[in-house]
Amino acid sequence: MTKPIEHFQHRAEQSPNAIAVAGPGEPFTYRRLLANVHALAAALQSLDPEPGSRVGICARNTVEHLIALLATYSAGKVWVPLAPNNSRTDLDRMIGATRPTLFVADESCLYRFTPTGAPLVLGKTTIPPGEMPSVRTLIGEWNGRHPTVIARDERDAQIIKFSGGSTGAPKPVVQSVRCVSAQIEGILACFELDAGDVNLIAAPLTHGASCFVLPILSVGGRHVMLEEPKAPRVLDAIEKYAVTTIYAPPTLIYSMLEDPSVRTRNYGSMRHLIYSAAPMRPEQIREAQRVFGPVIETAYGQVEAPQIITAMRARELEHDEYLTSIGRQSPVAEVAIMSPAGDLLPNGETGEIVVRGPLVMNGYLDRPEMTAQTIVDGWLRTGDLGMRDDRGYVFIRGRLRELINTGGFKVFPGDVEAVLAKHPAVVECSVFGVPDEKWGEAVHAAVCVSDGASVTAAELVAFVKADLGSVKAPKTIHFVTELPRNAAGKVSRAAVRSMVGGRPT
Repeated sequence: MTKPIEHFQHRAEQSPNAIAVAGPGEPFTYRRLLANVHALAAALQSLDPEPGSRVGICARNTVEHLIALLATYSAGKVWVPLAPNNSRTDLDRMIGATRPTLFVADESCLYRFTPTGAPLVLGKTTIPPGEMPSVRTLIGEWNGRHPTVIARDERDAQIIKFSGGSTGAPKPVVQSVRCVSAQIEGILACFELDAGDVNLIAAPLTHGASCFVLPILSVGGRHVMLEEPKAPRVLDAIEKYAVTTIYAPPTLIYSMLEDPSVRTRNYGSMRHLIYSAAPMRPEQIREAQRVFGPVIETAYGQVEAPQIITAMRARELEHDEYLTSIGRQSPVAEVAIMSPAGDLLPNGETGEIVVRGPLVMNGYLDRPEMTAQTIVDGWLRTGDLGMRDDRGYVFIRGRLRELINTGGFKVFPGDVEAVLAKHPAVVECSVFGVPDEKWGEAVHAAVCVSDGASVTAAELVAFVKADLGSVKAPKTIHFVTELPRNAAGKVSRAAVRSMVGGRPT
């Protein structure tokens, strides 16, 4: 099997003068980027000669971050992404679980975690050369050198990322060489990327945006790095660099749509605006299509099976019946719907979404019991409830652990959220269960309303009752100004529940 880094290396040999990084700043050709990656990889091996050791990278979307990520792969080491938007407590917990023996961190991120004594290389920095080793100084010192080639088995770890979903403590997920290679293959097959693609890395490299780094480089495309993903800068970059491709969580798309200049821009270069990490309501998808063109696409994945379990192309999302779907299975994942008893269900029935194939993780680091509970008979249990129709389109109905049992009736939070979201006053909502003496669990909803809108809790409850009936209608509405999210940008039901405390506001 081709190692993930070899996809980039092969393209650099074939197209050395093509632009790999278009900006900001001085462009990098494939030849220059590969030389920098080789030099830094050799330096990392010098700092820690142990094959397969772990490199924690805490950085924003900079060229230094990109080079360090690729150099980690080239050095035969394991990448541990440490998102700077996490708390110091969370990052220290992640570092304790993964035990990196090397760190790369932007100067601005040094306060985000507690030093462990392991060697530290600065990413983006203003510290004068010589005071501390940095990506740039090490590239200069090791210029022209190549790393020792490290043999890698397909089951060897390539990435350790943390998964928490919308509930629970983060879990260290071991993505293998096989898993990362399958992800590259799946993204290329699903979205048909080519050498003409210009990919804007606006979402954090520590999260889903990293999934597109090697697919783009493998076909000879180019990246544009955006350190601060503010909407005006994203829109500026689209026009300046003729961006064709963006991966974005819905929150970033919403901020782009809310920018005052969004309808005065030129999006003629755009081919792929791929959202993931959370669902978008149908009317939000339609608005994005009206503004950016017929380029909105989606992908579904988890850290346990990254990014490309299913995918939906722009032409499919033009059909109303698929607006709430996550698409069909990719070539690197077999998707099924499973009953609580472990039986595979026919199309049209709701159960847990399960997946198997080369995309699936090795397991959770140092957590064999948790791994055994999650991967059963080769099937990864996603924890997502869903249904597949006769054409193979998959629809998510909620999280298995978030299923609400009220008075003996099962209520899927996603069903209630979909109806609430249709109300013109509702901007965003989250539905969850709260322990109740009478019902066992009562359906509650936290709702953000649009500026200037006037709506009562009784009106919203009646609105849901008219569509879903009394059982599924919320017993309580909590009006909030915003919904708490986790580091990946997903609304956290556990945090919502904790925030409102079961009391209406």
